[in-house]
Amino acid sequence: MTQVKLPNNFASDDFAPRSVTLDPTISLAILPSREQGADMISGAATDVRKNSLALARWLFIVALMVVMIVAVGGITRLTESGVSITEWKPVTGTIPPITDAQWQAEFDAYRATPQYQLVNGPAGMTLESYKFIFFWEWVHRLIARTIGLVFAVPLAWFWVKGRIPQGYKPRLLALLALGAAQGAVGWWMVKSGIVNDVKVSHFRLAAHLLVALITLGGLVWTALDLIALSKGKPRAQLRGLGLVALIVLLVQLFYGALVAGMRAGTSAGAGWFSMDAWPLMQGKFYPDGVDWALGAAHAFLSDPFLVHFIHRWWAWGVVAVLVVLARAVRKDHRAASIALHSAFGTQVLLGIFTVWSGVALWIAVLHQLVGALLVATTVWCAHLLGSGERA
Repeated sequence: MTQVKLPNNFASDDFAPRSVTLDPTISLAILPSREQGADMISGAATDVRKNSLALARWLFIVALMVVMIVAVGGITRLTESGVSITEWKPVTGTIPPITDAQWQAEFDAYRATPQYQLVNGPAGMTLESYKFIFFWEWVHRLIARTIGLVFAVPLAWFWVKGRIPQGYKPRLLALLALGAAQGAVGWWMVKSGIVNDVKVSHFRLAAHLLVALITLGGLVWTALDLIALSKGKPRAQLRGLGLVALIVLLVQLFYGALVAGMRAGTSAGAGWFSMDAWPLMQGKFYPDGVDWALGAAHAFLSDPFLVHFIHRWWAWGVVAVLVVLARAVRKDHRAASIALHSAFGTQVLLGIFTVWSGVALWIAVLHQLVGALLVATTVWCAHLLGSGERA
């Protein structure tokens, strides 16, 4: 114990000078030791690392589900299933028709659409054949609902538990908003095929696909940022070559969606290994039939021949930029470079095979699937470039 002598003027006139006994251990209870402080910092860093990795794994799972729904969306489009369900019921629509009466009611609603009255009705569609297209649209919507739950429920849990690192809440909310917007855009697209046309609007289809792919890119980028955070590294910046690569790829994806929406894949002709269909179009480099009568804007966005022409030749500009991007990250990240080369190489081949096959279902679906994977790998390489990360 330690005694401290108090000065005379400390006491009042009524009290004599005195000594006070102090316990030096009191200070230890108030301030942590150097070792305790180091342990606290180490523990906080460990929590950030664990939370960041947990969030990144969760986002990668959601991203994989988005890739899956993009592929199923391709099947839905190619089987003309998109307008088979004529109502948007986010909750009750989870359960498909069960009784004969329920199936007949769904079929009757579909029979009121232009697609049935002008195409499938005259072709002799029956209730049994209707069930096939209903199945693919129902599966597509079911996966969409599942993605919403897989994103929203863990997000709420991470939020309540305080496990979201500082600065990431707005970005995660933005991704949630994109997912909600995707559902609304999907129904907006379907409505255009229920009322106005035998098929959905190619502009709305393009919006639907691009929102999905932008969401995919955001999921991958955010997950990669969280992995960087777990290593104590800063977020990457989207700039320079990475930004250019994603912009030129976005243009290509937009035109690919227009080709799909207008059923323009066969406008060049078909036939396995037919040079007239690829690299030529109808036996010529520049196809006959491009209609400029309604103006340049209409031709560039709504003429099936010109849209297909742009899509197939813009692809080579995309390839050139992606080659440069892959080489830029090759030295320190060879795996990412190989993944990007593999993705765009496979995508080009599938595009050619899609034309030669006359837009065969499974080849065209693979083309759309690999397109989504190409987005993810391009985002990966752009992220590496934007972080300046070294292996």
